[in-house]
Amino acid sequence: MATDYTNLPTPSFVYVDFCLVPLGTGNPSVAEEVAEVQRVLNASKLSYTLHSAGTTVEGPWDDVMRAIGQAHEALLQRGIVRIQTSMRVGARTDKVQHWKEKIDRVENLLAKDSKESK
Repeated sequence: MATDYTNLPTPSFVYVDFCLVPLGTGNPSVAEEVAEVQRVLNASKLSYTLHSAGTTVEGPWDDVMRAIGQAHEALLQRGIVRIQTSMRVGARTDKVQHWKEKIDRVENLLAKDSKESK
């Protein structure tokens, strides 16, 4: 039986780390653009966290990709004519794992190391 690829679902939960870079603005700072992206994500009601080199957002594939697309559109509407975005997408089928849980797991391992070295 052949797979009907046109009807494959998208993942029910993903986490996407992305960095949206406006080009050709003439300004080395992108703080205003980053703030606008955060406004879009806030309006999306998805869980997200800003970090020093991008943003991690999580939720259903279609919702996350829509929010990233809307972030692009928000910057285009502000007059940015070119945007370069890099993304890393993760998904699991065995469980839903939120970005905070991933960070907590590593921090707990490091705390354990610290206790054992004393």
